[in-house]
Amino acid sequence: MDGDCLTAGDERVARVMLSRVVEPGDPAVGRWVREYGVEAVARDLSREGCDPPYLGGRAAGGFRGRAGGFDPVRALERFEAGGGRFVCPGEREWPTQLDDLGDARPVGLWVRGSPDLRLWALRSVAVVGARACTEYGAHVAGALGAGLAERGWIVVSGAAYGIDSAAHRGALAAGGATVAVLACGVDRVYPPGNAELIGRLAAQGLLVAELAPGEHPSRSRFILRNRVIAALTRGTVVVEAALRSGSLSTARQARRLGRITMGVPGPVTSAGSAGVHELLRDGAEVVTGAAHVAELVGRIGADLAPAARGPVTRRDRLSPVAARVLDALPGRGSVDGAWVARESGTERDEALGRLYELLSLGFVERKGDRWQLVPTGREHPIRW
Repeated sequence: MDGDCLTAGDERVARVMLSRVVEPGDPAVGRWVREYGVEAVARDLSREGCDPPYLGGRAAGGFRGRAGGFDPVRALERFEAGGGRFVCPGEREWPTQLDDLGDARPVGLWVRGSPDLRLWALRSVAVVGARACTEYGAHVAGALGAGLAERGWIVVSGAAYGIDSAAHRGALAAGGATVAVLACGVDRVYPPGNAELIGRLAAQGLLVAELAPGEHPSRSRFILRNRVIAALTRGTVVVEAALRSGSLSTARQARRLGRITMGVPGPVTSAGSAGVHELLRDGAEVVTGAAHVAELVGRIGADLAPAARGPVTRRDRLSPVAARVLDALPGRGSVDGAWVARESGTERDEALGRLYELLSLGFVERKGDRWQLVPTGREHPIRW
């Protein structure tokens, strides 16, 4: 239909029309909307015979060709009847962090799922990466999704094969919340192999898209979609990405927007992690688990990751003097107390006292007036 339905002054209808007529993230369209108003721009770009001067030489035919046969009022009614909704800037559910995109801000968002998008986005993290991921990458992404969900974070990704799917599934397996931002209409199942996952996301989480229902994905739309993932979340984690991976655009956009960018390192010999390693060289934060991510994106001082340390052994619990006395004993043979005192740099009585401590703990044994280490495997089963 033409743009006559937009003369009534309904901004929502105008934004629905623009979601069909323009490509996502077109900064020129965003500037026109800011300067002339969304209703005027939607009417101008969809009505035959209108050639507004602000187009600046851009052909209006392409816009009108996409508008042909599209009834925004009917499309909105049909979508809402199916349980979906269209969220506009300025409305209560609109995530205001998307306004950081400036003129590249979405004209609106088509949403499937009952949770409140704005509230979920307040505590969200993006987990993205390669479609053709390795078993290592899928394992890490799934663990991140589950770990973040267990900590109350919303996992945001793109529902693609590989890392995206693993992150979504990890969050769902942990009984957590997850959001998929699509590069097509929310009524389309893409990729087809993820039909079951996308169905679960619609039922248990949220599906979000800029493009009107029925719109198909394309290479450029995936890249444009990534800016929404970056802007919507508190930070972006990249798990496995080659040097030309599209997921790196999400991290770069996140950095430009002042969000936290993170990367999971992989084998230095893996081309599938080369992009992540370059991202880390450029200043992204190294993370190896959900605790690290939560510490970086969470409240200062409230979401600290536990300090990384190796396992504590029985020997680690010895006092410094007792450890020094133990170190003084030779690996083979026995020695007297005077020898231990001299080698450990302690007084003889002090050395003897520590030797008896070590005896009670099962580290040494006494042979007459001489001392020796207990052979490996024969230590006393003392728990302390």
